[in-house]
Amino acid sequence: MKGFATLICLLFSFTTLLGESKKPNIIFILVDDMGYSDIGCYGGEVKTPNLDRLAQNGLRFTQMHNTSKCFPSRATLLTGLYAQDCGMSQNFEKFSNAVTLAEVLKSVGYRTLASGKHHSRESLFDRGFDRYFGLLDGATNHFNPGLTRDGDVKPSQKKYGQRLWAIDDKVLKPYTPKEKDFYSTDYYTKYAIDYLEEYKNEDKPFFLYLSYTAPHDPLQAWWEDVGKYKDTYKVGYEAIRSARIAKLKQLGLIHSDVSKAVHKPWDSLDERTKEIEARKMAIYAAMIDRVDQKIGELITKLEELGELNNTLIMFAADNGNSAENAEKSVQKGNTVEDGFPLDKIHTIEYWASLGKNWANVSNTPYVSYKNSSREGGICTPFIAHWPKGIAKPGSINKKFTGHFIDVMATIVDITGAQYPAEFKGQEVKPMAGVSFLPQLKGDLNSVRNKNIYWQWSVGKAVRQGKWKAVAGGSKWSLFDMEQDCNETNDLAKDFPEKLESMKKQWQDWYASTSAPALKAKGKKKGKK
Repeated sequence: MKGFATLICLLFSFTTLLGESKKPNIIFILVDDMGYSDIGCYGGEVKTPNLDRLAQNGLRFTQMHNTSKCFPSRATLLTGLYAQDCGMSQNFEKFSNAVTLAEVLKSVGYRTLASGKHHSRESLFDRGFDRYFGLLDGATNHFNPGLTRDGDVKPSQKKYGQRLWAIDDKVLKPYTPKEKDFYSTDYYTKYAIDYLEEYKNEDKPFFLYLSYTAPHDPLQAWWEDVGKYKDTYKVGYEAIRSARIAKLKQLGLIHSDVSKAVHKPWDSLDERTKEIEARKMAIYAAMIDRVDQKIGELITKLEELGELNNTLIMFAADNGNSAENAEKSVQKGNTVEDGFPLDKIHTIEYWASLGKNWANVSNTPYVSYKNSSREGGICTPFIAHWPKGIAKPGSINKKFTGHFIDVMATIVDITGAQYPAEFKGQEVKPMAGVSFLPQLKGDLNSVRNKNIYWQWSVGKAVRQGKWKAVAGGSKWSLFDMEQDCNETNDLAKDFPEKLESMKKQWQDWYASTSAPALKAKGKKKGKK
């Protein structure tokens, strides 16, 4: 009996060890054109209880970065390479000399799933994902990305015409959903959850890439969500921005003076303009609120499957909020300013853009917007939640300067996958990033020992330790990010040799990439 009991104990221990060694599920959730301080756990007034829960029980980074533009951010995230090295620095065509997260994870037994926006001419189904539902283009109508349905009004669309959509191996143009309750955020989540249900009995971990188009324009949302915020923003830009700054400080997310506001004074607006501006921001907030609701449904599904504790969930935005305005060009003289009914601008037939003033508030406490290499364009909220893996839940990492290139390195580190030197006969460039697994495991003090580089349009930047050199054309600025993470005090004249050294490093980096030489005035922006 004693020998039998010993055997049972050994079997139990072995089974336990096997359970503990099971590779984690991985979910990456990406949103589009969202500012740094929009969600509750990063200072915002938008109701995001589910993201707040992930933050409170996970890890928040204050210095995680994207590329400042949609498609290069996605390319960088999925490949672990700078967009300049995987063929995606100028236009969204196809990846080259790269492998995707899905292709790497499939090699170690993962089920790979994707739902949402990709922004490439190549479907994710052809790049290692077993299932894919979503948009291959940039922006489209959230309620109907396709043709006018029977009984519906014509959906607002950009001048580029019908956008490409993919469902597994099929690429569709147009994609006209038959469901009258279609809304991009809802259906991206529906497909994601359906995939988890379909494969729930498999004895393998999964990787899910859930990439929302919201809150990118057009500003469209269900009225039940808009109604929650219809009065919230009537207090104006200054009041909302001040409240966010106070909350950011209270949360411990900022430690230095904030950038100067560049929005118009609220009281300089006439009453009609105030009404329009407050409603647009209410719709924008509703779109983020809806994303959070759907993330809540995803969390519930993970709990139902018993997978939440062993699932690494990461959340980020692809760039800062946008000052771009497509409204007038899409509406062509039929804007809300021209008399289009205010109560209908959240609907299928209107293309509203948020505009520069609210975007400045959304990107609080930072300078500039999407398309810029200043922090307002490139710094993203970043949440990591992994009950089995995060050593200090509820903590904030202010020391580590991260970038989307680091996600591949981290996932390879966590899963033990082998990053290949070639794939399907094509050379694969080495990973550009560094793993932030030590930070997940509790290291809140170590700093990055490898430079980070940015380039999009006329924007250029390099980060070396505490120093950041950045340009929006030919003029470079220099900032001490330990003391001035909001880029308020340009030290270019105080440290000219340091600036010249960093400019040279940036030039050497760009010359070493596969990207074509830059024109004097910067390259043409990719279409949205």
